[in-house]
Amino acid sequence: MSSCSRFVVMLSAALLAMTPALTPAAAQDSGEFRLELNNLESVDGGCRLTFVAFNATGNDLAQTSYDVAVFDDTGAVSDRLILEFGHLPEDKTRVVQFLLNRGCDQISRLLLNEAEECLDASGQSSRICMDALNASSRADVMFGS
Repeated sequence: MSSCSRFVVMLSAALLAMTPALTPAAAQDSGEFRLELNNLESVDGGCRLTFVAFNATGNDLAQTSYDVAVFDDTGAVSDRLILEFGHLPEDKTRVVQFLLNRGCDQISRLLLNEAEECLDASGQSSRICMDALNASSRADVMFGS
């Protein structure tokens, strides 16, 4: 092997040794705000919706809330919800529930319009609640933007 080739190999090894390794969990959680429609439950002629938020953005969020439109079984917007998660430090999970005055079978879709409020730790408005948003649903109702 030539001295030039040895230098390239040694330089590559040194650069690899200096690169921080991400653990699989850190790589998976980095930079996301997860918002999940977790469950729909029929209760007394209404429908209880359960949402789970998890802040993995790498930022402490002083205030978080989302504007959500509810579509009925005909496809018309029938309600609007404000999901208020409040203060969400990094790696914090919070659950909120809503009770709608309609059966769960009368909900066809939930649309995330926008972050109603998203304030960083200093109290400044931030786009991270939408830019890092990863919406999902465990229920048989479409949820997202």
